[in-house]
Amino acid sequence: MTHLPVVSGKACIRALERAGFNVVRQLGSHIVLRRENPFCQIVVPDHRTLDRGALRSILRFAGLTPEQFRDLL
Repeated sequence: MTHLPVVSGKACIRALERAGFNVVRQLGSHIVLRRENPFCQIVVPDHRTLDRGALRSILRFAGLTPEQFRDLL
C-alpha cells in the first residue's frame, strides 16, 4: 500500500490540471474541476491540507493512483 502525500487544495488542483482537468467554477471554498473525455467532474476543497480520505476519494474519481498523482505534483 502506498502512502498518500499531504497536499493543500491548491496543489491538488494544479496536479489535476496537469492530468487534463479544467476549473469550471468555485462555490465558496469548493472548486469544481471537469474533464471532458472521459467525462469526470470532481469537487476539491480549497483547504490548507486535504484529509487523506478526501484525497483518496478525489484520486479514485479521477482514475489516478497515488504514484501517478505524486508524479503530477
